[in-house]
Amino acid sequence: MKRGCAALLTVLAVAGCFSTQGVRAQTLVLKNFTLIDGSGAPPQPGSAVVIDSGGHIEWVGATARLKAPEGAKLTDLAGKYVMPGLIDAHVHLGLVHGLKQDVDFYTTDLVHEQLKTYAAYGITSVLVLGTDKDLIFDIRSAQHAARPELARVFTAGQGLVYKGSYGGVPKLNQPVATAQEARDAVDSQARKGVDLIKLWIDDEFGTLPVRMPPDISQAIIDQAHKHHLKAVAHVFYLDNAKTLVNQGVDALAHSVRDKPVDQDLLRNMKQHGTWQLAETLSREASFTYTKLPFLDDSFFDRSLPPQVLQDLASPQRVAQLQAAPNFARYAPAFETAMSNTSREVQAGVPYGMGTDSGPSGRFAGYFAHWELQLMVRAGLTPLQVLTAATGGNANFIGAKDLGTIAPHKWADLVVLDRDPLADIRNTRSIHAVYVAGREIPTIWQLCLGRPANDCKGGPDGP
Repeated sequence: MKRGCAALLTVLAVAGCFSTQGVRAQTLVLKNFTLIDGSGAPPQPGSAVVIDSGGHIEWVGATARLKAPEGAKLTDLAGKYVMPGLIDAHVHLGLVHGLKQDVDFYTTDLVHEQLKTYAAYGITSVLVLGTDKDLIFDIRSAQHAARPELARVFTAGQGLVYKGSYGGVPKLNQPVATAQEARDAVDSQARKGVDLIKLWIDDEFGTLPVRMPPDISQAIIDQAHKHHLKAVAHVFYLDNAKTLVNQGVDALAHSVRDKPVDQDLLRNMKQHGTWQLAETLSREASFTYTKLPFLDDSFFDRSLPPQVLQDLASPQRVAQLQAAPNFARYAPAFETAMSNTSREVQAGVPYGMGTDSGPSGRFAGYFAHWELQLMVRAGLTPLQVLTAATGGNANFIGAKDLGTIAPHKWADLVVLDRDPLADIRNTRSIHAVYVAGREIPTIWQLCLGRPANDCKGGPDGP
């Protein structure tokens, strides 16, 4: 009984960063906008949506057919574009302070701060792939107990790493050495209530002695499925991707980057229904720079303190990155990821959108918008990309109440000033963000990294 009370008190304490339904909550009506509903359907001009007092979509349709409930708050969005909140299906939380990375930084306050950043950028849900401390479950429970004002979180808890191989975070992910240890580790994560299971197969360009063997990955995948959980794998190499797909893995968390994907892999991914859940093109692109090309972009720098921006541009950091032993390998890996993304989409492989944001040098929120742009560069249409990042990701995660703008779903919405289907970069023209029907500050309003009087300009520039 004491343990149960303690858990309840923890959830209630975490819920302090979330809003409960007050007596003054009212129905909200948005009208006269162009709807991009997240299903892949063509845009619908002259649309309207009714959001009930609990934050769910009550009705959506043509403004001409709108019957606004009595007492509703009406907002005219003439000339605007409304789409579901974006979902980033590959992030890591709570690991970095400034540019320093350590799992000891992981606290509820830091996780909340980063979820606030994601939401301000219009990313209203994230999937954390395998590097969470257990306090993430209290944060997730608090979001279920009240209407959140931060990005919603889904988690893989602590992902599985093979002893001596690549993956995870020191002091957090405990490596496994046998199939039985792997099954036991999956059981442990399932008891905690993870949303899925993550595993890593890589050797960091051959600098580590081993990759996870097939008998270990098979044990993980099979045990995950016994718990009715999907298994998502970090991969780099084509041969590992082929093995995993044949073993029944549900999704790949990165593109194959050592070789072009071949017809054998494409055929098997389609046959098994294996998702390319996250291409992480922004991750691969970021590794090719010694100095990121958008340090003076106001859409980027509003989320970072001036000192971090200075550190990113410092000659010492540029020299350090240039001297990294694998630096010359990053550009070819990025180009391979780009071409493999195109091949998979053309072949009909199901896909989502994810960035691998969160580790040092990969930034919450901004990287999702960069990812969308790179996916378009890889050959997808803006509508395909936005559908992947909304309805597609929600479908894979199993979030039936998210991802599309339809009755009974949560009103997690992004309002844009300009048409993202005409130019995917227009996802940056954020006019408003709603989480559970409640408007929250956007990145243009928050300017998270610095004092308000140091923030100028907006989506149209200073």
